[in-house]
Amino acid sequence: MPLPHTAFEAAIIDLDGTMVDTVGDFEVALARALGDLGWPPVGCAFISRTVGKGSEHLLTRTLAEVGAPADLYDRAWARYQHHYLQINGQHSAVFPGVVEGLRALKASGLRLACLTNKPNAFARSLLAIKGLDGFFDHAFGGDAFARKKPDPLPLLETCKALASAPARTLMVGDSSNDAAAARAAGCPVVLVSYGYNHGEPVATAGADAVVDSLAELATLLASAGGAARTRAPQ
Repeated sequence: MPLPHTAFEAAIIDLDGTMVDTVGDFEVALARALGDLGWPPVGCAFISRTVGKGSEHLLTRTLAEVGAPADLYDRAWARYQHHYLQINGQHSAVFPGVVEGLRALKASGLRLACLTNKPNAFARSLLAIKGLDGFFDHAFGGDAFARKKPDPLPLLETCKALASAPARTLMVGDSSNDAAAARAAGCPVVLVSYGYNHGEPVATAGADAVVDSLAELATLLASAGGAARTRAPQ
């Protein structure tokens, strides 16, 4: 579908895999938490396939991956939170084009919100550490609402906070999780090509368009005539 620039009032942007490559943070925090409890670490490939559905889901899957009993979850969660808060942002990097893209989107007049399944405490701290927090009118983590993406509730509530109609609010993410939430909420959706997407090709996620960077997205939305030229997912 076309994405006319003049139709958009706001954009909702995912965090992990869309703006910041956080696999390194997850790897270190999980390794330290598992080590505290006498279990071996998991690798980056597993983490990249598993992130995106919230830290609770990541930890549950991680315990199963190493063969730890499910009833270890509460202890593991406490250790994971302790270590993640200590190292948050130290082993992660902002993806190329993110700052340029956010600057251009903001300059175009769009209201911006960050919406992630990452817990609020982790997400807001990471945005500040990476110098991205100033671009956003709102930032909501996975514990901000009663349900997480791919449920549409977080998008609908974020649209309310932005005072924008879902049809005029662009969802920008990196996975089928973001696409499914956007579809259910009635938001157009663009995905980046470089994210995690649970180990699946991003072309299968059902987005309206796929871009290689947020800078490219901003350029498309600012194209002549006020309409974005989208390309079919490859």
